[in-house]
Amino acid sequence: MKTFFNCLLVCVLFASCSKIETNNDPVIGIWYNSIKTATNTNKMVVDKEEWIFNDVYLGRFHGYNNDEITFLTDFRWTVEGDVYTISYPGTDFPDDQVKMIVNEDGTHLVRITGSNFAVKQNK
Repeated sequence: MKTFFNCLLVCVLFASCSKIETNNDPVIGIWYNSIKTATNTNKMVVDKEEWIFNDVYLGRFHGYNNDEITFLTDFRWTVEGDVYTISYPGTDFPDDQVKMIVNEDGTHLVRITGSNFAVKQNK
């Protein structure tokens, strides 16, 4: 009888497991932007920005100054069509809307306005 209940428990556990959907979006990875200007609208002094996109529509932003992290925050990302929206909950950062461009120079994120946003780090 104990074996029957153990088998029943195993069957219930397998039946209740749901398949986790795989997210293979090409934005997943590390993106960076080395900037020439030292300050931005948030008065944060940085000379490099880095976004790490993960497969559950979240990520981490790092702001560097002289190769040291001076600011970090989490972000969320969504994609509708070919437009990615990056939001920074808990900050006063405005949302970023970007499109991905792939060419002979690499993979780039470009703001909707046309200015460069970030370059994908090669593996």
